[in-house]
Amino acid sequence: MPEKVITSKVLCYVVREGHLLVFRHTDFSYEEVGIQVPGGSVHPGEDPADAALREAREETGLTGFTIVRKLGEVEYDITPLRFEIQRRHIFELTLHGATPERWASQEEHDGERQPTRFECFWVPLRAAHVLQSGQGALVGRLFE
Repeated sequence: MPEKVITSKVLCYVVREGHLLVFRHTDFSYEEVGIQVPGGSVHPGEDPADAALREAREETGLTGFTIVRKLGEVEYDITPLRFEIQRRHIFELTLHGATPERWASQEEHDGERQPTRFECFWVPLRAAHVLQSGQGALVGRLFE
């Protein structure tokens, strides 16, 4: 049996004033894809911290992110979806500047013609522990 591919990913926990930034894919139901935190692939040669900032910008349409700290790394086997182990670099970010409570964003993803559409919003951290990230990481207690 061939070895599983190891890929590098980032997860971004953007925290401000006791709230966590999350998004949902508007083209799918909550049951299909859930609520997620910004994240994605680390490009070859890219520093994971730079990838975290890029992914946060791409998925939310916002700028003004800074890294507070790296929370850690974890390896996550995504089989049977793909024969792959993801090395996930997890960062806490903050966002400077005003934002609405909810806003629409979209991202061109891997050259797709139709952009991926998101609805971004803030959830109180006291409620965040019940949300399951689409990337498989439990959101809540990372900041305690």
